[in-house]
Amino acid sequence: MRDLAIVLIVCGSLPFILVRPWIGVLVWAWLGYMNPHRLAWGFAYNFPFAEIVALVTMCGILFSREKKRLPWSFTLFLWLALIAWMNVTTVFALDPVSADVEWDRTMKIQLISLVTLLLMHGRDRINWLVIVIALSLGFFGVKGGIFTILTGGGERVYGPPGSFIEDNNALGLALVMTLPLMWYVQLRVPKPIYRWAILGAIGLTAFAILSTQSRGAFLAIVAMSAFLWFKSPKKFWTGLLIVITLPLLFAFMPSSWHERMGTIEDYQEDGSALGRINAWWFAYNLAKDHPLVGGGFDTFNEELFQRYAPDPDNFHDAHSIYFEMLGEHGFVGLFLFLALAAAVFASAQRVIRRARAGPELAWARDLAGMVQTSLIGYAVGGAFLGLAYFDLYYHLVAIVLLLRSHVDDVLAATAQLEAPVRPLHAGSVVAPMPPRQ
Repeated sequence: MRDLAIVLIVCGSLPFILVRPWIGVLVWAWLGYMNPHRLAWGFAYNFPFAEIVALVTMCGILFSREKKRLPWSFTLFLWLALIAWMNVTTVFALDPVSADVEWDRTMKIQLISLVTLLLMHGRDRINWLVIVIALSLGFFGVKGGIFTILTGGGERVYGPPGSFIEDNNALGLALVMTLPLMWYVQLRVPKPIYRWAILGAIGLTAFAILSTQSRGAFLAIVAMSAFLWFKSPKKFWTGLLIVITLPLLFAFMPSSWHERMGTIEDYQEDGSALGRINAWWFAYNLAKDHPLVGGGFDTFNEELFQRYAPDPDNFHDAHSIYFEMLGEHGFVGLFLFLALAAAVFASAQRVIRRARAGPELAWARDLAGMVQTSLIGYAVGGAFLGLAYFDLYYHLVAIVLLLRSHVDDVLAATAQLEAPVRPLHAGSVVAPMPPRQ
């Protein structure tokens, strides 16, 4: 029944996507983040739903008469430069066969993220995208939170198999990045019953994050809490909420969880932590040998470890977005990755500053602040996880650019409407120009 339900939903959406291709972005986000086909047990499990939706979306773009535009900015230039550099490094990849597989998956993510930038203009579409992402990933937060409460936090929570968030650490970071988006939705929904329901989902998601037992996610949620307190105009009440909530969550978790979190400080005695450090040295040594292009996609393999790792027999994946970029795309790739992150954060701050001009832009200010919080979680948690190509991060980049474009358009239109009337000669006036469509 699950297989049939998923097929009916996806196939039923295709005609609407052809007419309104922006709906395809929403359906793709649902498939990409919730992975509903991975919750089935029959033919739908490996069916290429996302590829079909992406293809129909592209066809819809070709036939749609709606005006399409990319919100050009320096941030978008850096993003496109990073994508271009990933293609360059793939040409020089040390393991071309493995690199091509990862290149294919990464470029599909980049393509749909750029399509998002092309189609999702305007308040309603941006909000729908945030809602779909928050609910899709929040599903695993609610599910995992209930599981955590029922098991007393003694079992780990994992994501859907065969997805970006299958691993407990990846799921933990994804849920950390989703929490601010869920909070934004909670702030904007009109009915109190929905606000309370989302608030309950946020609480369950917090339990699920802790139950992943991901140390990176733990550090990320602490960093996000500190950032929220720093940015909040009501620091006393925000701080009080954090001081009350976090200890209660920590107190609920069993002793095994506290012992695992305690290894953050004693990393010298933890085999997993030492393995990650070994992988980081591997990335640095490889990048020294290939400073411009690195080793290409999927360069963290056992054969290359024999050449570049301090301990060749202690093989680990990248376990860091930064060292993943350094090892696979060289110092140039790492620079572009960091520059893009800084530019996106600055663009979000620009949205917050300019959106203070009027109450009609309060939603954009709130969303930009929540995206900033998600980016802090990604920056901290990603330091210990190899999720440099995670689609959620690039969707957040697109959302910030869409917000910046929308706020600039609204303020420009308002400025035109409020422009003073200048007389041509006595008794005649010229009306202000109409707002740009």
